[in-house]
Amino acid sequence: MHRPTRRHFLHSASAAALAAPLGLSANMQNPLFAKEAASQVALGKAEHCIFLWLGGGVSQIDTWDPKRVTKDGLKDPGSAYPAIETAIQGEKICEHLSRTAPLLDRAAILRTVHHNAKDEHTAATNQMHTGRPVSGTITYPSLGSVVSHLRGSAGEGVPNYVLMAYPAPSRGPGFLGAKDGFVYLTETESGPKSLTRPQRVSDLQQARRLEMLHQMSKSYQQRHPADRQIENYLEASRQGFRLAGPEFMQAFQLDREPASLRESYGDEFGQRCLMARRLVERGVRFVEVTFNLNFVNGTGWDTHREGHHNQHLLIQSFDQAFSTLIQDLEEKQILDKTLIVMSSEFGRPASFDNAGGRGHQAQAFSVVLAGGGLRTGQVIGQTDELSRNIVSRPVSVPDLFSTIYATLGIPPEEELYDVERPVPVTDRGHPIAELLG
Repeated sequence: MHRPTRRHFLHSASAAALAAPLGLSANMQNPLFAKEAASQVALGKAEHCIFLWLGGGVSQIDTWDPKRVTKDGLKDPGSAYPAIETAIQGEKICEHLSRTAPLLDRAAILRTVHHNAKDEHTAATNQMHTGRPVSGTITYPSLGSVVSHLRGSAGEGVPNYVLMAYPAPSRGPGFLGAKDGFVYLTETESGPKSLTRPQRVSDLQQARRLEMLHQMSKSYQQRHPADRQIENYLEASRQGFRLAGPEFMQAFQLDREPASLRESYGDEFGQRCLMARRLVERGVRFVEVTFNLNFVNGTGWDTHREGHHNQHLLIQSFDQAFSTLIQDLEEKQILDKTLIVMSSEFGRPASFDNAGGRGHQAQAFSVVLAGGGLRTGQVIGQTDELSRNIVSRPVSVPDLFSTIYATLGIPPEEELYDVERPVPVTDRGHPIAELLG
């Protein structure tokens, strides 16, 4: 049982003082009560997470939260595209998500996610990867690294966490250390370059190098037995050499999949989604797939100015990959074991800039969850007539992270440790009870 800390006591006292003027229960403001409330939510049984990152700021009003269509795409605010019916009765999404619409009974749309970092992509990206604002005193671990740390891998000879993107601190392990970092790759035609031995290095040379490294590492550890940082790096290095074998590297051979399936997934982003499915099949716990097709419309999802005009090409690309991934996982009978998360750093306002693009909006935007054994086929939260503000059921970033962790069987009240300092796994988030059975 966790003992209350001085920080808990002070927070509880201040919360009680504020509760009366706010008209809220003092218990609801108490973090100790929040722990008890979180523990009442049934933990999910999902084994894996595929995190689809659409960096740049997906326009929720043009995708998952459509409103009335703009008259001129310039002075009249509104959605850029008409909406279509979905498998969720009474709910509509953008017409360019036509393949996903009939599959939405396998998903849930969270339309009221929010934070306060709308002006800076890097800060918002960090928040949507770590669940917290940037701190000047602590480097928080990413979602993938926390899952890696608490769940480990689900198979022999595979990494816990694979990142299909260029490395970035917001995706990293933070205070958890290198052993909970990611294996990354930037293209689907080959495996991670860091795990591929140069052809000029023979088997004998490789064996000699590994033996030399082993002796040097052993010698250093004997002289510095308490150096935690070095031990983390050595463990990460040992894991890397274990992964370089043929068993794991076969996961990157997409030509082993039927040509018809590869075609169904579509372009490069789709091929990454196919690879993600192959990785979770082999036991990788967490895979992030980043949508990097920025030049299809000139700007990617950061649709300022002219980048907005061909935004539909990005939406169609995502629609093809996302819908195929859902069906592929379902056919392999692992959709209920695999949580798919579609996320972005923020959304877009209903109004347009001078060139017909959109700015940033963080006070209300959409995240989509699919599979994972959740109670899908529902929409959480409602925004106003132009998707500018939240009308009901706000979902904070800590709430989102708490829901993801709970789905993966991680108690939301879990604590991590930065050396000896306890750090709650979320920033006092509450799982979305409507989604968890």
